[in-house]
Amino acid sequence: MSKKPKIGIIGAGPGGLTAGMILASRGFDVTIFERKPIVGGRNGYLKLGDYIFDIGPTFLMLLYILEDVFKDVNENIKDHLKLIKLEPMYRLNFANGLDIHMTSDHEKMNQIIIEKFKEYKFFDYLKNEEKRFKYLTPCFEKPYLHFSDLFKNPLLKALPHLDIGKSVWDILSKYFKDENLRLCFTFQSKYLGMSAWECPAAFAMVAYVEHKYGIYHVIGGLNKISQAMAKIFENKGGKLILNVEVEKIVNEGKKVKGIKLKNGEFYSFDEVVVNADFSYAVTNLMDPVYVKKYSPKKLSKKKYSCSTFMIYLGLKKKYHLPHHNVFFAKDYKKNVDDIFKNMKLSDQISFYLQNASVTDDTLAPQSKSTFYILAPVANLKANIDWEKEKDNFKKRLLNEVVKRTGINDLLENIEGEHVITPKDWLTDYNVYYGATFNLGHNLSQMLYFRPRNKFECFDNVYLVGGGTHPGSGLPTIYESGRIAANLITSKYN
Repeated sequence: MSKKPKIGIIGAGPGGLTAGMILASRGFDVTIFERKPIVGGRNGYLKLGDYIFDIGPTFLMLLYILEDVFKDVNENIKDHLKLIKLEPMYRLNFANGLDIHMTSDHEKMNQIIIEKFKEYKFFDYLKNEEKRFKYLTPCFEKPYLHFSDLFKNPLLKALPHLDIGKSVWDILSKYFKDENLRLCFTFQSKYLGMSAWECPAAFAMVAYVEHKYGIYHVIGGLNKISQAMAKIFENKGGKLILNVEVEKIVNEGKKVKGIKLKNGEFYSFDEVVVNADFSYAVTNLMDPVYVKKYSPKKLSKKKYSCSTFMIYLGLKKKYHLPHHNVFFAKDYKKNVDDIFKNMKLSDQISFYLQNASVTDDTLAPQSKSTFYILAPVANLKANIDWEKEKDNFKKRLLNEVVKRTGINDLLENIEGEHVITPKDWLTDYNVYYGATFNLGHNLSQMLYFRPRNKFECFDNVYLVGGGTHPGSGLPTIYESGRIAANLITSKYN
């Protein structure tokens, strides 16, 4: 290239970092702007004194996708990150006292299911979901820029495996009779911020992915992935500017000219990649004349994921719970319906608890622990006053943690605490409706019908992150960054 095309990227989340890293390695002149003092966005870290927490994602799945991204820039992931495969993957606890430690050892998992449930179709589930995964994976690796792309391979071949009209719960009901056993393979719908009773059947393969490829932890936390990407990006010649907020994307008609910062500075770019939350970006950063199809009124009619209520605890005692723990409410279906249908605070609480310091001694001082507690709750479309409800809900959630874990001295051992409510996701992280997992993953908001990686409203804007194709979750966000980088690369031959 005689003149390096200039690429501006808004947001140093995993999608923006993936795109930036790949483009910089291919010789583009790339600048990433990040409003926070650290990289990663929701894949960043939180410090409470000597305690370190991941802000958002704590499960690393489909490791081979991340390995491939590093290979794309001629780097070996093992030179940058220390990865540990978790075995068992996680513990599931039911209100009736049933405890299951889920493992990626298929023979062992099958024996657990037989012993606890007297059911025998685990291998049938794996076989059928392997087929679904084989046909659907290529659909998530390519862009859908035109309606006609829906009628091309690989999607045509995948259509019979979508089970259109069915939910994840419907699919697992074919294999297992016991409702608790079905929950073991359907709660993963929450990774997408959806109810298993509404989540499209195609995502029944998510639990299969865990059992096939396993779940990993990164020493130092998953935030280390974003830090490693940022380092590689800068080593490849990329420019990373932290602590600056973008005011708007400047356009002349459908042609974007560059980015204006809130400090008044303007940067000219040939192409712009947007890694900000999609709905926030179109309503706050873009010319409303050209994004009418995504007006606030029209966005309000779209489906959004649930939100999450987060508590991060630094504890002055070492606790020996497993690394990942999921606790189901006594009436789990009511809890899910209150979150997704009734849009209210439920009298039932389900929660996830990560005790990462049992695996990783870099996260807390010696003989101490970090607890990351997440409770799914309704997004901000619900009429919940979080200023009023925050303290009471935190107390309820902590009491439930004590009750379900049996850790009676938990409260007296807290020496660091941070809480994030759905309102905080909106105000501090620019997450539209506080919907932590972005736009819903119903079929009418997937593939071509999800905001596209090459944004149709402008000639030279690209989208990455959970709010665009292929969807939420770290592996798919990495794919969004790679798709956008490949689109820009192909444009410049």
